[in-house]
Amino acid sequence: MTTFKIFKTTGENDLFRLLSPEEYNSFKSTDADSSTITVQLDDGQTYQEMDGFGASFTDAAAYLMNQKITHEQRTEVMTRLFHPTEGIGLSVIRNPMGASDYARTVYSYNDLPDQHTDPELAGFSIAHDEADIIPLTQQALALNSELKLFASPWSAPGWMKTSGSMITGQLKPEWYSAYAEYFVKTIQSYAVHGLPIYAITPQNEALYEPAHYPGMLMLADAQADFISNHLKPAFVRNNLDTKIFCYDHNWDRPDYPLTVLEQAGEAVDGVAWHWYGGDASAQSKVYEAFAGKEVHFTEGSGGEWIPPFEQAFSNVIRTGIQILRNYSKSLVLWNMALDENNGPTVPGFGQSTCRGIVQINQQTGELVYTLDYYALAHFSALIRPKAVQIQSVSSDESVYTVAFRNTDGTIAVVLFNDGQEARQVKIELQDQAVLTVQMESKCAMSILISNE
Repeated sequence: MTTFKIFKTTGENDLFRLLSPEEYNSFKSTDADSSTITVQLDDGQTYQEMDGFGASFTDAAAYLMNQKITHEQRTEVMTRLFHPTEGIGLSVIRNPMGASDYARTVYSYNDLPDQHTDPELAGFSIAHDEADIIPLTQQALALNSELKLFASPWSAPGWMKTSGSMITGQLKPEWYSAYAEYFVKTIQSYAVHGLPIYAITPQNEALYEPAHYPGMLMLADAQADFISNHLKPAFVRNNLDTKIFCYDHNWDRPDYPLTVLEQAGEAVDGVAWHWYGGDASAQSKVYEAFAGKEVHFTEGSGGEWIPPFEQAFSNVIRTGIQILRNYSKSLVLWNMALDENNGPTVPGFGQSTCRGIVQINQQTGELVYTLDYYALAHFSALIRPKAVQIQSVSSDESVYTVAFRNTDGTIAVVLFNDGQEARQVKIELQDQAVLTVQMESKCAMSILISNE
C-alpha cells in the first residue's frame, strides 16, 4: 500500500500546510489529460548523498536567540528548527570562526594590540563563543544527533595580515603555519565542548575584500599553498579528520576552485559555494572535472532586494532545487536569526538588508518565522540526512523538481510550479503512476511517498 504526506505553500497565508487525504485524494491518476505535466522518478539512477540543510549561528543570531527571547521561546524555536519530527530537522550549522559582518564587535580568537604577535598562539581562546554560540550549537546537537557543524573564518587575526587588521588585507606567508594551528586549536576547543567540527573552509568569500566588515583576500594559488603545505599537514599531525572544503564563494568564478583542486587536490575534500553571482551549474562543472570531490552550498541569504512574498519565496525554492540538482550535499542559508532592523551588524556596516530564518524583535521580544524557514522546511522536513538523490525528470521546464530516497525507503519529492497557470502534475515511479496533484502558479509542494 502506498501512502503520502504532502506539504504545500501557495502564499504567505498558506505556508507549508499539511494536506489532508481528502484534498490529495481528489486528484487521481485517471484525471490526467494531455495538459498534465509528468514527473518521472527513477530510483535506479542515483547521485549525491545529503548531509542536510541549515543556517548559521553568527554572533548576531546567537545573541538574539540566547539573550533576547524567553526560555520558553528558545525551547520552541530550537525544537522547530532542529528536531527531526517535531520541527523541520535542520542538520547542518555553519558557524563563523570569529566575527563576520553579522556580529556586535570585530573579534577573532587571538586578538592582540597593534605591533604585537603571538607565534605560539598562547593567547588563543574561544571564550567569546562560550556565551551564546556554543550553548545553542550544543542544544541543536541534542535535538538532532545527525547534526554536522561547519566552520569558516571571515578573517585571520589582524596581526597575521598585511593590513594589521581584520578589515581588508591578506594573510602574510610567514604566518601560514601559525594560522593552520589556529584552525587546529579551534577544532580542538570545540571538541572539548562536545562539538566535533565536521568541515572547515580556509576563508569565507576569498575574492571579496570588504572595507566595512571583517574579510581577507586569499587568491587561489595562496589558498592551494596554505591548504596543501600547512593546513592539511597540521590536521594530520594532530589526528584531525575534519574535512577541508575550498573556495566558499560565488558560482561565477569556477576557475578558483579548479585551480585549488589542480594544485592541492589530495588535501581538499570538496568545494563550498555561495549564490550571490553566477548559477548553480558551476557546481557540476567543477564536480565533473574532479569527480569524488564533495559539493556543498554553504551560504545564501534572502533580503529586501527581492520583494516579498512570492518572488522571495520562489527564489529560495527554485534556487534550492537547482543547487541540489547540481550535486550539492548541503543547502545552508545565512543568519539563523536577525532582528527587526536586519541586525545586529558590526559597527560601521551601515543598513542591513538581509533576512534571517527567524526574526526576533529586540524591542518587543516577538519571534516570527520568516519565509526562509518555510522554504527550508520544504526540503529539510522530508529529505533526511544520508538520503540519496534519485533521477527526476519533468516533462515541462516550468515545473522544477528534485527527488531523494531516504534511508527508510521513503521517497521525498520537492516540486515548484514556476509557470503562470495552475497545472496538474502526475508523478510516476519506474513508469508507474503514483499520484496526480493540482499545483497553483508559484506553488511549492513536498511529497513523501511510503510503501507500507
